Amino acid sequence: MLDSLFEFIEASPSPYHAAASAADRLSAAGLLEAGRSEDWSELDLAVGLTVRDGGTVVAARAGPDVDPEQLRFSVIGAHTDSPNLRLRPQPDTGALGYRQLGVEIYGGVLLNSWLDRDLGLSGRLVVQDGTDSATGAGPETVLWRCDRALLRVPQLAIHLDRDVNDGLKLDRQQHMTPVWGLGEPSADGFRSFLAEELAVVPDAVLAWDVMAHDLTPPARLGRNGEMYAAGRIDNLASCHAAVEALAGLSAVPDNTAAVVVLFDHEEIGSDSATGASSPILADALERIAAALGADRSQYLRAVARSLCVSADGAHAVHPNYPERHEPQHLPALNGGPVIKTNANVRYATDARTSARFAAACDTAGVPHQIYSHRGNLPCGSTIGPITASRLGMSVVDVGSPMLSMHSARELGGSDDPAMLTAALGAFLADG
Repeated sequence: MLDSLFEFIEASPSPYHAAASAADRLSAAGLLEAGRSEDWSELDLAVGLTVRDGGTVVAARAGPDVDPEQLRFSVIGAHTDSPNLRLRPQPDTGALGYRQLGVEIYGGVLLNSWLDRDLGLSGRLVVQDGTDSATGAGPETVLWRCDRALLRVPQLAIHLDRDVNDGLKLDRQQHMTPVWGLGEPSADGFRSFLAEELAVVPDAVLAWDVMAHDLTPPARLGRNGEMYAAGRIDNLASCHAAVEALAGLSAVPDNTAAVVVLFDHEEIGSDSATGASSPILADALERIAAALGADRSQYLRAVARSLCVSADGAHAVHPNYPERHEPQHLPALNGGPVIKTNANVRYATDARTSARFAAACDTAGVPHQIYSHRGNLPCGSTIGPITASRLGMSVVDVGSPMLSMHSARELGGSDDPAMLTAALGAFLADG
């Protein structure tokens, strides 16, 4: 399972690549890919469908016998995006003989973790068809990645900042601009670089959504390989587990539609056309219900009897900072999936949904853990509360424990991906 996760992470340097990787895996499992604007009514949902839009994927399979009066959804939600450095629309900048690329900080980045790393670039490009933008051919959106060591954010030497080890302070605008060459910056240097990469004229490169990614590959870590390190564990580990659970499902229970949704833009609040705050999941569920013969009333009743597992990274107890954790809730690496709770509903778990996921873990034969955030620290959130409030659906927030969350390179337990996948698979199989 860990090798499969490593392959998924390596294939997914951006959320757009992650969505494509997930869709490819689901297609290999037999699910049919469709578009959001296509008619789904004639699709065989027993075979399954996959819908991809940018960095977001919705996939579903239905049981062989669905009575619209008894329909329910078993939903697994996760997100494809991770905190990183994203290139500006006019990125070319520089000073003092250095060529640099302007970036914006995306999400809650641990800024220091991006210093002194060899960085590649990836994302999506909008390109005029053909080699000449004057031909009148329509634009095309393409995935693109460059795994050469293109960028680096060099840290200031200690000789020039003797107090750095007493507290590093980084200005997002001034200190995080990566270098990518020597000489005077060109106004269209980056556009010209993309044109060379694609073998088109510079004017054919119309726009981009491009971000940096660490080039260090995933690796087992520790004396016995009991841990693993990689970029984007939050939240590609959950995406991978959700996709594997749905793809490996031998049969969907009667009266059930098993659904996986991988959203983009969770790290910045989910307020986008393909984020959890959008109608994309509600619309998909209603269209799936309609394809299964349910009317609007039957769909709404199906939502009321359904459950969503919101899968996202969970905080493992940190050996160097035990005072930052609630002392009665200390999840451990390789301790099994974590059920995340918060009285102020930063996580959407309640007693009923917690018990249901614990039962799925029992069915899968894996242990589970409980997380509660320390009371004197602000708690993060997930797509769970958003899904619950948008749909009125019961939700449980879960995830595999990890350290270094939101670092350019994070740390997990080697046994946890398989355990999360097994628990999610049991949840889908039991309905």
